[in-house]
Amino acid sequence: MTILLAPMEGLLDCTLRDALTQVGGVQRCVSEFIRVTDQLLPLRSFTRVAPELLNGGFTPAGVPLRPQLLGSDPACLAENAARLAAISPHGVDLNFGCPAKTVNRHRGGAVLLDEPQLLHAITAAVRRAVPAHLPVSAKMRLGYMDDARAIECAQALAAGGAGEIVVHARTRAQGYRPPAHWERVADIRASVAVPVVANGDILTPEDAARCRAVTGCQALMIGRGMVANPGLALQIAGGGALPWAALPPLLRRFWRDVCQRVQPRHRAGRLKQWLHALQARYPQAAAAFGDLRRVSETAPITAYLEQL
Repeated sequence: MTILLAPMEGLLDCTLRDALTQVGGVQRCVSEFIRVTDQLLPLRSFTRVAPELLNGGFTPAGVPLRPQLLGSDPACLAENAARLAAISPHGVDLNFGCPAKTVNRHRGGAVLLDEPQLLHAITAAVRRAVPAHLPVSAKMRLGYMDDARAIECAQALAAGGAGEIVVHARTRAQGYRPPAHWERVADIRASVAVPVVANGDILTPEDAARCRAVTGCQALMIGRGMVANPGLALQIAGGGALPWAALPPLLRRFWRDVCQRVQPRHRAGRLKQWLHALQARYPQAAAAFGDLRRVSETAPITAYLEQL
């Protein structure tokens, strides 16, 4: 059983990846997307999104990270993948799942699922551009407006050289509305010869068991479920629930990292985002969120967290 930690733009970035992988149970992470348009990016563009690349491609807890590229130009993506490969990532991931309107409007993410031939061309170009030992994977949704071409898209990715395909079990039109259509992931899995990873609505150990039963997948990618319950991966592996006593050290670690990386005016918001997600499971997080709701200065927040 393999658990992959999903990226969540604006929330599950390197700071939260660090905190969550400290808990254990995650075998690999994927970065937020690095936008590739029409130029070769400097190395700092990769390391800004994925600072783990400066640590051998591992989080501080030793979990490997696979950076993710997003774009629509096969040649430019290949050129940037080759540059990325030079700084020892644990593979290159391609984003064909982002549902954001701005990204889709500029021909990135899920909108490309209407063009299976382009998916193939991008994947093949990137596969040729990076060393053979370096894995190339892709993340897709079931489609853009509908799932009629889901299997065709997955087959195009596999034929292009993707060695693993993560499938978010919704179309772009469905956004994040429940339910996730796990049965369509099973259809995709049956249509390709490469490993398929299921993603979407895995919020509890019971969800994980049902998802595996429906899809037949041996690997799951989890985002929101891990943010709300940092011990979820360990529970899926058969462990017990993570007690609240384990959370304050993680919150303090996260806050220290946020203070190093984020502008002062945005720091409090990042912490409150995570507390808001945690409060569904931990009443203590709800109390902390309430206490800090109107606090935005760094010093009083630091003092508060030290007392948790």
